[in-house]
Amino acid sequence: MKNPRYDILFEPVRIGPVTARNRFYQVPHCNGLGHLFPKGEASMRGMKAQGGWAVVSTQEVDIHPSTDVSPYIEGRLWDREDMKRLQLMVDAVHEHGSLAAIEITHNGHASTNRHSRLPTMAVAEMLIDGYDPVQSYAMTKQDIANVRRWHRRAALRSREIGFDIIYVYAAHDLALPFHFISPNRNTRTDEYGGSLENRVRLLREILEDTKDAVGDTCGIALRFAVDEMMGNQGIVAENEGREVIEMLAEYPDIWDVNISDWQHDSQSSRFSGEGFQEPYTAFVKQVTSKPVVGVGRFTSPDTMVSQIRRGILDMIGAARPSIADPFLPKKIEEGRLEDIRECIGCNICVSGDMTVSPIRCTQNPTMAEEYRKGWHPESIEPRTGKDAVLIVGAGPAGLEAAMSLGKRGYPVTVADAGENPGGRVDRESRLPGLSAWKRVVDYRMGQIEKLDNVEVHLQSALTPAQILEFAGALGVQHVVCATGSRWDPGGIGRQHRQDIPRSQNACVVTPDDVMAGTTAFRGPVVVYDDDHYYMGGVIAEALVRHHTAVTLVTPAADVSTWTHNTLEQRYIERHLLDCGVRIIEKHELKSIAPDALLIAHCVSGTTQSLEAGSVVMVTARRPQESLFFELDGDREGLEAAGIKSVSRIGDCLAPSTIADAVYQGHRFAREFGRDLDPDRVPYRREYVQI
Repeated sequence: MKNPRYDILFEPVRIGPVTARNRFYQVPHCNGLGHLFPKGEASMRGMKAQGGWAVVSTQEVDIHPSTDVSPYIEGRLWDREDMKRLQLMVDAVHEHGSLAAIEITHNGHASTNRHSRLPTMAVAEMLIDGYDPVQSYAMTKQDIANVRRWHRRAALRSREIGFDIIYVYAAHDLALPFHFISPNRNTRTDEYGGSLENRVRLLREILEDTKDAVGDTCGIALRFAVDEMMGNQGIVAENEGREVIEMLAEYPDIWDVNISDWQHDSQSSRFSGEGFQEPYTAFVKQVTSKPVVGVGRFTSPDTMVSQIRRGILDMIGAARPSIADPFLPKKIEEGRLEDIRECIGCNICVSGDMTVSPIRCTQNPTMAEEYRKGWHPESIEPRTGKDAVLIVGAGPAGLEAAMSLGKRGYPVTVADAGENPGGRVDRESRLPGLSAWKRVVDYRMGQIEKLDNVEVHLQSALTPAQILEFAGALGVQHVVCATGSRWDPGGIGRQHRQDIPRSQNACVVTPDDVMAGTTAFRGPVVVYDDDHYYMGGVIAEALVRHHTAVTLVTPAADVSTWTHNTLEQRYIERHLLDCGVRIIEKHELKSIAPDALLIAHCVSGTTQSLEAGSVVMVTARRPQESLFFELDGDREGLEAAGIKSVSRIGDCLAPSTIADAVYQGHRFAREFGRDLDPDRVPYRREYVQI
């Protein structure tokens, strides 16, 4: 039932010559589709428009080969051929009555130009971002004039395509105008350097050019980072950040404000809460009459209403929440708050861009599959038969499969040995900083409770014999093993392909033991992390709260190194150091004695002894697959019980991320009952025209 207290969120907002139908605004965000997969891009953005987002934006769209960000798959508007690809998105967004926005940009020294092979130009001579052995050259006045001309041309092309809102991008330490403003980047001595007024000159000129070119029919958005989060070395919100907005207050038709760079703007839930950017951006509406949009991983409609009523924002900006639930606005409008898939802030979505692959989401397994697999986040094809399914395991894969099969109309029974649903998610969400991850379980259990054809039985461990008996008695035709995985204490991982030698009386445990809380640790404690995602750091933090001495040893060059892909690595390392965790990097574990370890430098081989009473192995995980193989190997028993198939999904098949477990559970449910050809590509491909 619709709640009138949320009506304010559905008021229209005027953005220059165009009007947004409500206050929900999907700000520009990358997705790993971009110019290479335009149909996938269009379908993904169109889904958000269908879900009620009044403004749907592209990711950054490069305007010229001199700002080539290859291998990252962003948007491109280099020539008229690129217009055809972007047109697909505009049409998909307009089909559902939303405004389409484009973030055109030149990224200066943040461009690698690996594909175009043009020399990189920047506000000043400097090394380019990243570790390419390349330096940029300082832009001349002609270079500046060229960038202005390219931007104006891109704005005109964007209007011709049909975009309603054209961005001027000055944020994230990526866009060239931001580099000119930043005292950390701009060392020029001409009229584009020195004073703040001079450093703002290029941004002002591009704004004026854009308004002159398309401002009569398109809204002009200015995306600006008010704080570089580096103190007086850069822009600070209460000083130059505020001054820039005061200088340009009435220039754009809407302000899109955030903090810089991306790791700060998209902080994970482990290190920030909902609305975390408010202390930096709250002043903006005080100095401009134009509408303001901002972000903060907003998932609560009450928080959204508070932002509007307190005069912090005019529009609720979102990237990650719109990924987790493209239909978030519509669900609020229809009073279906319990159906919202709340973003958990894990940043697995960001890893798609960082690993040059299609975006993915822990909560929304249909993300980036709208075109190539035809998956819709809110609808699923009805069942094709009446067979019943038994799912053993109520972890992320099992719950997703049960919920999705149930929505298709299949009778489903879930049996889990634990006291609580959720499997690894239930356990991990109790670790420091991961409480938001419990939403993965809460959403699915909430949906399952609405389904009369799905039953969940906890504290119900089943043996193969019991499954055969149960299936025969109740008419179950299909068994799905979603029994998860357990951390292996042997030490086999990326660095070691065999168990690490240890004394018989050495205290060696796993994250499962830590989460169970049943192990009596002898200090000091060493966490050996050969997994390289979040677990090693989280376990170290959990242990240091109860033990005075915790050391984290990793073969990688830095702690939790894969979390560079989720923008968390620096936050994690700094937090561990603040907690008092000692970190030893680029060292492998060679052997374990009762009171000490032998570790060796991964390059030099130099060894050293490290005092340790207990060791936590964060290495490989072992699929809990014995149930599957026992059942699958008993063909006579299966036939007698009337069981047609035995399958395994999630970590029981191949341990991976929680997002992948959810995805595999969803894929199983979508494909169940379909006769698929294993020799065919299982999705629609997009081909480059030749």
